[in-house]
Amino acid sequence: MRTSNDQSVLGVQNYLEKAAQNLKPVVPIKFCISSRTDAGVHALCNSAHLDIQRAPGKPAFSEKQLIYSLNYHLKPEPIRILNAYRVPSSFHARFSALSRTYIYRLLMGCTHYSEIPVFERDLCWAPAGGYLNVPAMQDAAQFLLGTHDFSTFRSLNSETPFQSPVRTIFQADIRPSSGFLSHHYEHRGLEFWELKFRSRSFVYRQVRRMVGALVAVGQGKLTPLHIKKLLEIKDARAFPPNAMAPPSGLFLKSVEYDEADLDATVGPGE
Repeated sequence: MRTSNDQSVLGVQNYLEKAAQNLKPVVPIKFCISSRTDAGVHALCNSAHLDIQRAPGKPAFSEKQLIYSLNYHLKPEPIRILNAYRVPSSFHARFSALSRTYIYRLLMGCTHYSEIPVFERDLCWAPAGGYLNVPAMQDAAQFLLGTHDFSTFRSLNSETPFQSPVRTIFQADIRPSSGFLSHHYEHRGLEFWELKFRSRSFVYRQVRRMVGALVAVGQGKLTPLHIKKLLEIKDARAFPPNAMAPPSGLFLKSVEYDEADLDATVGPGE
């Protein structure tokens, strides 16, 4: 999200809006981002909507023109525009989303942080203690599926009093994965795993807290049944101290919409 001028770190939204000003709109372009992510969290694919008002007589940008122009001005940054769609004015990047999918990358087999491959730095989490009991974690993840009060699994912030803690988890999977060029160092015995969660929305830091609790199960600090009990307690203070997963391993994978909402023929709005 956009950060203010007095903050030392700029958000992706700041860079997008700066690039969009090169399109010479009549009024400044504001991006409405579908999903906010903490500092240090990555996005394989996020989405946003924007309105562009061009000078009288200027034709509307085509989708290809928009992608090319924005990417040209984003060139120095690790940010890329992948697709653009003309949508009706009723579309909202945040509220029209059907679901959001996050993945969390775990690295097992490291006894010390220095064993993390340099090309994976800040892109995964290697919990202390080496290997984890994955079957126990998979059993525990099943308790997270469905509709629950996730009060125990949210961090408190200024928005907490105004947001319902009830969320529905459609998917909670733990599967083997791979690292960057990891087939070239298989002899090191490192294992990459992905935890995938899909829901229409998540409470603040919910995914990182769910991952942290599942890792605690994998380390034997908690049992799978503890996950069920944590849900039933419905109290953020009951979450195990220092158990929240760090932001570095978390990726917003995708934001899902109804295909009809992305139909370029449905309306004139841009």
